[in-house]
Amino acid sequence: MHVRAAALTDADGIAAVHVRSWQAAYRGLMPQEVLDGLSVEERADGWRSILADPERISRTLVAQRDGRVVGWAGFGDARDEDAPGTGELWGIYALPDSWSSGVGHALITAVERELADAGHAVAYLWVLEGNERASAFYERHGWAADGAAKVENRPGLVLHERRHVKTLKDAVG
Repeated sequence: MHVRAAALTDADGIAAVHVRSWQAAYRGLMPQEVLDGLSVEERADGWRSILADPERISRTLVAQRDGRVVGWAGFGDARDEDAPGTGELWGIYALPDSWSSGVGHALITAVERELADAGHAVAYLWVLEGNERASAFYERHGWAADGAAKVENRPGLVLHERRHVKTLKDAVG
């Protein structure tokens, strides 16, 4: 497996991971019609726009196995106003058939190192409430829930999320 910076040519692979992982991980946590309505083609168009934007504020890494994108992670400076100077893991996903195969570990380790190298001593991420598999994954990697919660309204759904935080000096020490 190889982890590297995402390129524009990865948009289709990232989109496939994005849709397939949401459909598996969020089953029962989001309305089924929302999950069924996800489109790899629409997500790929969105990812092409993101990856082609020279002004983008996030970075994206992909994990490849046998030349195929099997996971991705997006990260950058914190987006929340109450966390100035911290880093944020915006999202991390892997194809369901790659879960528990080291893809997530490779991605989160690379993101932690990148955020620390960018000068962030602390980073956070948001986990969908009820996504115990993800919470356990993050906790195994030293991220701890800090009690913060938020509600995000998106078309067709309301997301309740919990924040996890990590001191990154441990990630590169």
